[in-house]
Amino acid sequence: MLEPGDPAPAVSARNQHGESVTPDFTEPTVVFFYPEDFTKGCTVEASEFQAALPEFRELGVAVYGVSMDDAERHAEFAEAEGLIFDLLADPEGTVAEAFGVSTDHGYADRRTVLLADDEVLATYAPNPGDHAREVLDDARETFVVGG
Repeated sequence: MLEPGDPAPAVSARNQHGESVTPDFTEPTVVFFYPEDFTKGCTVEASEFQAALPEFRELGVAVYGVSMDDAERHAEFAEAEGLIFDLLADPEGTVAEAFGVSTDHGYADRRTVLLADDEVLATYAPNPGDHAREVLDDARETFVVGG
């Protein structure tokens, strides 16, 4: 797993709309890796990031979810759960590998990375519960003067 201070990797993947996406890690960004669409914990985690999305956007922080599901499954998941941020399809695990996230079990481990200025600022090995709020609080402290 990448550590704070490590350079951000250059990655591209298709989102749930089939579009090629290359996140700009010079800008504040959250990338959360999760095992699989439609599973209980992953649904909770994605829904929490969706609920917090207006606050992330207010801070200028982009949010991306990444799993080894394909773009078509991501589209079904996004529609079913009302997710409007990009879900990046990583069926070969190349995005996970670039971040040092294990895919040894056939799915990406649950990990989250906060980035800006092409650098890793923080990493998390979360439980799906209140994780989005934890990352949002850290982003607020990091990106708001006097946060």
